[in-house]
Amino acid sequence: MFSFLSDKITELAPGFYLIPGPNTSRFPYCNTFLLTGKETVLIDAGFNPETIIEIDRIKKIDTLIISHSHPDHILNWDLLKDRHLIFPFETPDSVHDLDTLGNRFMGNKENGKVWAQIVGQTLGMKALREPDQRFKDNDILTFPDFKLKAIYAPGHLSDHYCFLELNTGILLTSDIDFSGFGPFYGQSECDIKLFKKTINKVMEQPYTSLCSSHKGPMTGNTSHEFKKFLAGFDRHSNVFLNICKTPHTIDAITAKSPLYNDKMPFKIFQETFEKGMISKSIQLMVENGLMIETPHGFLDTRFNT
Repeated sequence: MFSFLSDKITELAPGFYLIPGPNTSRFPYCNTFLLTGKETVLIDAGFNPETIIEIDRIKKIDTLIISHSHPDHILNWDLLKDRHLIFPFETPDSVHDLDTLGNRFMGNKENGKVWAQIVGQTLGMKALREPDQRFKDNDILTFPDFKLKAIYAPGHLSDHYCFLELNTGILLTSDIDFSGFGPFYGQSECDIKLFKKTINKVMEQPYTSLCSSHKGPMTGNTSHEFKKFLAGFDRHSNVFLNICKTPHTIDAITAKSPLYNDKMPFKIFQETFEKGMISKSIQLMVENGLMIETPHGFLDTRFNT
């Protein structure tokens, strides 16, 4: 059916397809999922517009589901703006205006406007319209050939969801993405403790196979992958502890770019998100007695002599 995608598309189950985004689904793209049958459903819209248009030509897309409101998941939603649009109950009204959405993600109006300019002009993203339907935790989104259980998964973002397809046992873990980078928690509404609880909750779902938004499919018991992803929090913390053998401020640590290694294409994003992750990780380490704040910055307690 989708021969033009034969070198890219993966059929996870009959009529259930994984379509990777460009650049191995790295930001600003993501994996998207196509469910076909009597009704055609697309989960997320983070791949190139040409592919969306061609899929829609071959098999008209009836419904678009948004897993959460990060730009790589809603990127080209407007190509399907006249279809049935479903997104989370928790998604705030900020998605209806790019400047407001930018303020939400960047932490202030000035940087929010820059964010809106980048995603609007450079990436071509449009603000979301009001949805036709919303879902909550444990809701079952029922289609003629598939049943998607919505699993609320906060910590990464306040409206982040995963999905379990009940007929096939396929688990879509969204941005529990098993990437080498590890968990992302760099914005104000992100929460490390909550994210850890979410990962454990999703890991306990009765799945037979799974796929994330930025990695390929996995089959069988993949609890080791969840545990490795969870260990990413400690890996990040250890990076900061290593820097803080001598006192460092948050800004001084951020300037070293220990997580992104100055490789993120949009530097204002890198600085904001890296600083957010550093701040949250160090705040938790101070709470747990692993770091202290001195007049000159934060210090690993083992070097507090």
